[in-house]
Amino acid sequence: MKQLQRTSRLRTAAVGALTVCGALVLSACGSDDNSGGSGSETSKAAGNISCDGEGKLLASGSSAQKNAMDVWTQTYQSACDTTQLNYKPTGSGAGIQEFLQGKTAFAGSDSALEPGEVAKSKKVCKGGQAIDLPMVGGPIAVTYNLDGVDDLVLDADTLAKIFDSKITKWNDPAIKKLNPDAKLPSTKIQAFHRSDESGTTDNFTKYLNTAAPASWKHEPAKAWAGKGGQGADGSSGIATNVKQNDGAIGYAELSYATGNDLNTVKLDTGAKEPVEATTGNASKAIADAKVVGQGKDLALELNYKTQADSAYPIVLATYEIVCDQGNKKETLAATKSFLKYTASEDGQQALAEKGYAPIPEEIITKVRSTIDGLK
Repeated sequence: MKQLQRTSRLRTAAVGALTVCGALVLSACGSDDNSGGSGSETSKAAGNISCDGEGKLLASGSSAQKNAMDVWTQTYQSACDTTQLNYKPTGSGAGIQEFLQGKTAFAGSDSALEPGEVAKSKKVCKGGQAIDLPMVGGPIAVTYNLDGVDDLVLDADTLAKIFDSKITKWNDPAIKKLNPDAKLPSTKIQAFHRSDESGTTDNFTKYLNTAAPASWKHEPAKAWAGKGGQGADGSSGIATNVKQNDGAIGYAELSYATGNDLNTVKLDTGAKEPVEATTGNASKAIADAKVVGQGKDLALELNYKTQADSAYPIVLATYEIVCDQGNKKETLAATKSFLKYTASEDGQQALAEKGYAPIPEEIITKVRSTIDGLK
């Protein structure tokens, strides 16, 4: 059964080495009152990037796309020196709220907008509403740190019980059954979850609730609902705590696992072989996604129960949230310019090197067309 990726938000880390000078930050949506904005625009071509607009562009939200945003921003600003982009790590939920308050040009979120948020957006998107543009895909890796064990297989049911404190020792019979050749110690399991409201949590718990409904009875949500465990702030906090504690397990985007040299769990999905968390394996799952948004909205429905060979089912799609129309004129050109680059072939190809899965061609083509029509 497929589930809509409809709730929750994820945090995102700030773009390195970028500063926003002065107090002025141009907003994308809101009233026309933006004193201090120049309103002028410049346009130039830089390689395959068309540089339009100028000024300071503020965005915030998902931390899942942090490393992708770092690469995109560095490349874009090297080509387009008339625009300063600052992407802040406020988290998906906070990023949406800042956008709905007219404070940012766009927001990053790991879950599509909820109906109530779309309704609120009409106050800042004059004559229009906020829409979801899927821009980043990738696996949510289950990371672990267990002395003497560097190859570990788990399934959805076992993961659900671990993160709900029903399995508390690494040599539990359920884990032994999945790993008959491993020397599993009696070490206590330290399960780390996000302490902030997170789209990563939303997608991870959607997987647990869909693939192991008998063992994970909590409703999927951006706020952690499982019993016990320890909270950590952001994906970086999960990775740091797992790395520092023997017996630890957590969940984070693959880039945080690879960046911290953490082991990742292989999933027994019912396929011929356990599936590793890789961008290629995630792409096979994301390719099965369907666009379920209405009109210009491109919200996706993901299949968390896939049993296809080599398809890794714990995936997420990060959306850039913008107004379909009613974007603030001072930032519209720069916003479209930057998003056109991120959705371009070059922008998407840059993702794989950082542990992300490019959005499938059929979907990203729709994203490009929608960006062209932003007003």
